[in-house]
Amino acid sequence: MRALAINGSPRKKWNTATLLESALEGCQAGGAKTEMVHLYSYTYRGCTSCFACKKIGGKSYGRCAMRDKLSPILDRAVRADVLLLGSPLYFHTETGEMRSFMERLLFPNLAYTPDRASLFPGKIPTALVYTMNATEEQMPTYHQDASVAASQGSMARVFGSCEVLLSTDTYQFKDYSKYVSTAWDPEAKARRRKDVFPQDCERAYELGARLAQAAR
Repeated sequence: MRALAINGSPRKKWNTATLLESALEGCQAGGAKTEMVHLYSYTYRGCTSCFACKKIGGKSYGRCAMRDKLSPILDRAVRADVLLLGSPLYFHTETGEMRSFMERLLFPNLAYTPDRASLFPGKIPTALVYTMNATEEQMPTYHQDASVAASQGSMARVFGSCEVLLSTDTYQFKDYSKYVSTAWDPEAKARRRKDVFPQDCERAYELGARLAQAAR
C-alpha cells in the first residue's frame, strides 16, 4: 500500500507540510509506504485546453497529454492507494501550483457526458488538507467554504470519496513585528499555534490512519 501526499504550499516545513507529515505518519502506522511531494520544487503549467484527454480514440484519452516535470507526479498520484492534497488558502482557494496540479489530475478523469462520469478505473481514499489565516467562522465571509466544498466534490466525483481537514487561524510567521500585520494579535496567534495546532496534527494523524484502513 502506498500513500502519497502533495504539498501545495511554498513552505516545506510550515503548517500545511507539518499536517501532511502527520497524516503520512498515520498512514505509515496503518501499513503504508509514504511519500511527500512539494509542488513548488517543480516547474510546470496548468491545463492548456488541448482536449487530448477527451479526444475519441486518442492515445491520451482519460489522461493528461502534457509531458513535463509534473507528469511523473500525476502518474504516481493515480497509482497511489491513498492520496492527500494539502494547500493553504490564498484569496479563498488553493495556491496556484495546487490549482494547476488539480486541473491536470482531475480534468482528464472526468468525461464530457451529461453526468460528468469519472473515467478513473477504481476508487482511492482521498483527503484535502487546508490551512488558512481566517477562523472557521470567517470562512463564509471570504467564500472559502464554497471553494473547499467544490474541490471536495470534484475529488469525490473522480476518486469515489474525499475527506476534508481544516486548520484555521494559523500562525503565519515567527515574528509578527517584522511585517505589516496589525489585523491580528501576535500573542493570540502564538497561543493558538502552541495549544490548537498540535490538536490539528493529531486529527491529521487520525485522518491518515483512517484512509490507510479504508485502502486495505
